[in-house]
Amino acid sequence: MENFSRPLVDWYKKEARPLPWREEPTPYRVWVSEIMLQQTRIEAAREYFNRFTRAFPTVEALAAAELDDVLKLWEGLGYYSRVRNLKKAAGILVEQFGGVFPKSYDAIRALPGIGDYTAGAICSIAFDLPTPAVDGNVLRVVARLWDDGTPIDTPEMKLSVTQALEAVYPAQAGLFTQALMELGATVCGPNRAPDCPRCPCAAHCLGYAHGTAAALPAKLPKREKRQEEKTVFILQCDGCFALRRRPPKGLLAGLWEFPNVPGTLTPEAAIGLLGDWNLRPSELEKSITRKHIFTHIVWEMRGIYAQVREKTPEFTWMTPGEIDTQAALPTAFRLFWEETEHV
Repeated sequence: MENFSRPLVDWYKKEARPLPWREEPTPYRVWVSEIMLQQTRIEAAREYFNRFTRAFPTVEALAAAELDDVLKLWEGLGYYSRVRNLKKAAGILVEQFGGVFPKSYDAIRALPGIGDYTAGAICSIAFDLPTPAVDGNVLRVVARLWDDGTPIDTPEMKLSVTQALEAVYPAQAGLFTQALMELGATVCGPNRAPDCPRCPCAAHCLGYAHGTAAALPAKLPKREKRQEEKTVFILQCDGCFALRRRPPKGLLAGLWEFPNVPGTLTPEAAIGLLGDWNLRPSELEKSITRKHIFTHIVWEMRGIYAQVREKTPEFTWMTPGEIDTQAALPTAFRLFWEETEHV
């Protein structure tokens, strides 16, 4: 593998996309960007990264921030455990390391929410240490380079690639790591045939030589997602909307939601439930259906919009301005908020 590192790095120096986290690759900025880019497309992450780092430009600023403010800035990115762990790890960095990232893979790897890939990315990109950052992009590139049909989502393949990269890391470790990522995100991208004529590693690629690159990588069969039905209530009274906090643990832990129950209720059953909540609806305005897909679950949701005559203490009643500026509302529920006439 050592033969392809120089042409790859040379290609990256010419072709790298201008991304905000590459402008000043401090450990903090690399960390935030890599956490954001988990399960998030680069196009979506750009503006989130800029807003987040403007609001919290340092580890100390993030550690000192209110969790609700941090969650609000993350709103729409999903996978909220990521940002909770960012906040928690920032506190540890301030308390134990004076707000400075340790130049140690093991110390970084021990922080909440940081796995092998993120620790490797921080160490190599920010500190130029020869620590591989092996994600799906890198695994795909290497599977094609090796013409290897081993499923890339197996521990065995990840270990093989990590060990092979450790043995060949060049002196420009940070550039090499970013070049591998860039190649896997662009020329040798997912869900399409690789653009082999543009690839700086084509002369070293067995998949290209054997004509198998487009059929790689192999993956294990996907498990079917569990289906769940929900009825969501968008309740309005005197210009305010009913919200409640989700439980502190589990899916979307601690975030705000519209009141909801399992199953798909008829209008008659919905009115009965509102009565159980001591709410007297003056009008059921409309009902719409929406779907939201999580990693392992699909929510099939019916949203019922209703005017009620009085506010009850079971819920927190917020104005539209408060919801838009203060309440971290997950995308699953924001689908219904966008349909309200609250502007």
